[in-house]
Amino acid sequence: MPSPEKTMPQHDEPQVSPTRRDEIAAAGSELIGGPVGRWARVGGSRLTPVRVVALVAIGMFALGMVQKIPCYDWAWFRGAGSQYTHACYSDIPHLFLGRGFADGLVPYFDRLDGDMEYLEYPVLTGLFMQVAAWLTPYGGSVQHREQIYWMVNAGMLMICAAIIAVCVARTHRRRPWDGLLVALAPAFALTATINWDLLAVALTAAAMLMWSRGRALAFGILIGLATAAKLYPLLLLGPLLVLCWRAGRYREYGTAFLGAAGAWLVVNLPVMLLAPEGWKKFYTFSQERQVDFGSFWLIITQRTGESIEVGTVNTYATALMLLACAGIAGLALTAPRRPRFAQLAFLVVAAFVLTNKVYSPQYVLWLIPLAVLARPRWRDFLIWQACEVVYFLGIWMYLAYTTSGDKHQGLPPEGYQLAIAVHLLGTLYLCAVVVRDALMPERDVVRQDGADDPSGGVLDRAPDAFVLGGAAHPPRHGAHSVEGPRVEWGTTGPAAG
Repeated sequence: MPSPEKTMPQHDEPQVSPTRRDEIAAAGSELIGGPVGRWARVGGSRLTPVRVVALVAIGMFALGMVQKIPCYDWAWFRGAGSQYTHACYSDIPHLFLGRGFADGLVPYFDRLDGDMEYLEYPVLTGLFMQVAAWLTPYGGSVQHREQIYWMVNAGMLMICAAIIAVCVARTHRRRPWDGLLVALAPAFALTATINWDLLAVALTAAAMLMWSRGRALAFGILIGLATAAKLYPLLLLGPLLVLCWRAGRYREYGTAFLGAAGAWLVVNLPVMLLAPEGWKKFYTFSQERQVDFGSFWLIITQRTGESIEVGTVNTYATALMLLACAGIAGLALTAPRRPRFAQLAFLVVAAFVLTNKVYSPQYVLWLIPLAVLARPRWRDFLIWQACEVVYFLGIWMYLAYTTSGDKHQGLPPEGYQLAIAVHLLGTLYLCAVVVRDALMPERDVVRQDGADDPSGGVLDRAPDAFVLGGAAHPPRHGAHSVEGPRVEWGTTGPAAG
């Protein structure tokens, strides 16, 4: 078994300065004095990189709240179209009334009026919503209470945003400034208060930090809690299984899996037993939901004029997702060097986003922290973010078009289909770059200074126990790069398979 010195990065290693290695970061730094000089003293100030990242994240979140002012003042309450033309829609104020929080109903236990019988969110998200309702005063008009409810939720979500940025900044010990990619992501600020996804994203980011520190049980507990808030964090256990298989780290994976299962059960079991009909609403709603916004399935139905049965879509989407997961597993076992955990985590969540039958604009939040850990390169990240901003504007302009009646003000279906295509192509582009990095580790910016897997925890610099194909005889180092040092990958062990 490798010693702790081999499996865990050293604390005294120098920080990586992005302005010295990333041309986009260097150009952007001109606004604050230019790139870091050769003799600059890094870490000598109380304003540490992590603190800067946290402050920037809070500032960008506040700007996102400012962007919602037209809706907060009147657009949420005076017809549907104006909240779309101002691109400031949020589910939060509408569901305060629509899901019974304004009337004091208990989620999952009390039946709702209308077409939704019970709250259609996972249990931990429902608890988050209920806590915000408890903090919302009962006095005043319904509109005033909806505004206060949104403000309370925004305050709680701002804490989640800061946690996400800090966790990303601390996951790669030598690269704390990568957290600025999260903090400054335009899609992050624009979508942060549309829904409650930041709760699950924060728990997932904290889980990634725990795994990078070798704390498998804490990782599992946090992933279990994240899955109790949103389903997608469960996907991270798949690539982790394959990576632990390749490294022979079965005990750590078992600990993580049991921790995740236990945490999920602790949250869900009481509601599952006491209010089974309300508890299962999230799962039945997900299965019964028709083809919806943002998916390539919607492009197919709109272009052909033919609807697709929900059962058929579920089957095909599941098959495509399983095929993508098989490809990711193959990449993990055959790459010349074991891919980094963050790379495969990003790929599997991106595969789910691309194959799913719905893509709400806030789903980009799932990918942002994983994308930063997988490919912390400003150029590629900003290309992808530009595509997501196009989609963000496209969906609201399309909804403005569909709600404007005969006026047809907004984006017609053909334009919205183009916005969906831009989102899909942008995500595919980032996936392609990450796959290239896994197949050619010398192109991976995280590994260009000799690192292996800073977010891998016990996987970092661990020898391989099982590999397939060309990975059975990996080279000791990558191709020499004229832009950086020769890439050393650490320990390699006897191959099997």
